[in-house]
Amino acid sequence: MQTNRECNRYNDPPTARLQHSTIYCVLKIVSFSLKIKGSNGEDAVLCTANKTFSVRTVALSNSVLIVTPPPDSSSIDFADDAVVISDQVTEILELTPAVPKLHTLSTILRGKDYDDDQDDDENSEGQALRPIAPAYLDHLLELILNVLIALSLSHQSVSVEALSSSLADDHEVPRSISTQVMSWFGNIKDGKWKMDVNTLLKEVGLGVLRHHLHEPIMKGELIAKWKSLVGDTFKANVDLDLLSGNYLASPNDPESLTYFPASALPVDAARRFADLFLTRPRWKAENISPFLADIAVDSKERDKLLLKFARATTGADGVWYTARTQYSG
Repeated sequence: MQTNRECNRYNDPPTARLQHSTIYCVLKIVSFSLKIKGSNGEDAVLCTANKTFSVRTVALSNSVLIVTPPPDSSSIDFADDAVVISDQVTEILELTPAVPKLHTLSTILRGKDYDDDQDDDENSEGQALRPIAPAYLDHLLELILNVLIALSLSHQSVSVEALSSSLADDHEVPRSISTQVMSWFGNIKDGKWKMDVNTLLKEVGLGVLRHHLHEPIMKGELIAKWKSLVGDTFKANVDLDLLSGNYLASPNDPESLTYFPASALPVDAARRFADLFLTRPRWKAENISPFLADIAVDSKERDKLLLKFARATTGADGVWYTARTQYSG
């Protein structure tokens, strides 16, 4: 799919127009095909490398023509300003940003976590796509950080071969696993890995926080443990904001934190709000917003959800949200 800028660069007729947050596409299939897939009972979506769009067909009330310059071989038969009508467009595909529905994937992969007790050569059906067990992933990230320090490697440009070889030779980490983890927490290009520092540090921080689902941890203790795991090179980047949407601060002591991941909440908006208001009867906007980020594509969509499922009240200490409906569980 091409934007106007891309089309003009290649001197092709425009095939897509970007307007505000909605993409309107007119597709003319020449030497390629476009496949849009969806499971039975679900809406089809179009996915890019980092975005998901819902798809619907919109009929055009006006006549839209696709025109091109006349072929050079027959230009003598046309006026100087003539164009050739190649096709007529009667409908378009409208793409609007959507929240990816990943819960099905989590269900399919449940119980198939990979850890260091399993053989990496297992390639039977259903095992090609497997999540890494959180505890093992935390261990791998700690090893990566330690190897970077031990070999004096720059996290801005690391030889994938050097890092994966060290992990394989010294720690028996399969190369396929270490390379996959590197791709999750940075970019690999031309045999070099550039670490996404914040993404990796977030996962290390979550590794500390996960142990405090029931027993709280004090903020200072969490930060201290987190910094000790990432080392001197990255301790300045440790920030509690990286863990937003994964913890709750006690109403009585904001320094006391418990693990409360948004990923464990229902993906259905009504059920999400029901769980949130069962957890706490009222929320401040800045506290509830992180737990809505994965079901709303932007702040406007989030505000619509708050308007629909919550009631805002203003007090001396700011705006609070309470349940619009009393849920019984």
